[in-house]
Amino acid sequence: MRKDGYLFETHLHTSQTSSCGRDTGADMARAYHKAGYSGIIVTDHFFNGSCAIPKEPPWNQRVELFTAGYLDAKAEGDRIGLTVLFGWEFSAGGSEFLTYGLDAKFLHDNPDLDKMGVKEYIAHISECGGFISQAHPFRERDYLYGIHLYPETEGVEVINAAHKDKEFDKRAFDYASQRNKIMTAGSDLHSKKGVSGAGMIFPAPIETSADFVAALRSGNYKLRP
Repeated sequence: MRKDGYLFETHLHTSQTSSCGRDTGADMARAYHKAGYSGIIVTDHFFNGSCAIPKEPPWNQRVELFTAGYLDAKAEGDRIGLTVLFGWEFSAGGSEFLTYGLDAKFLHDNPDLDKMGVKEYIAHISECGGFISQAHPFRERDYLYGIHLYPETEGVEVINAAHKDKEFDKRAFDYASQRNKIMTAGSDLHSKKGVSGAGMIFPAPIETSADFVAALRSGNYKLRP
């Protein structure tokens, strides 16, 4: 624990599961532990995004492969004293949604989840007790086709340390404030070399995904850019 509380990373990718990831879950866990974090949430890209998992295997086998980065990070986290939680990043039409509070069993029980439309997906996750934060909603890059906002989500990622243009974060903060949305912050990290110190600080330990979602909904946390 830091003097100001328990620092958590809410947005990162591993090389085992995200095709854009550069380092293993274990490598990422060690890097965050060294940087003073209390915990991380592995949010690898889901099957409809920049995912490294092949499309040919049956659904349950694909889910097992999908958890590889998280399980690698968790095993190392358990060894060194870093809490590691499971999440994922759902993609649709250039928009992405950080999904928290649900586990691999949920994925096993929901085949073809990746084929849902955005609003159907958001409603389904909510009905099942999960939490969604729209990731970097105002990001502008050449591979994105416009900005699409989904006020149906409970949360909005208002700090994304991967942004070089901080105006994207400012717009997200203003949007979340106007909509009275729960705000989240993370690094969107793909490499162990880029740990920046961004994330969320909680006054009490976060040990489970349920703890994390409850803390978000309570509003008892601080954002760290």
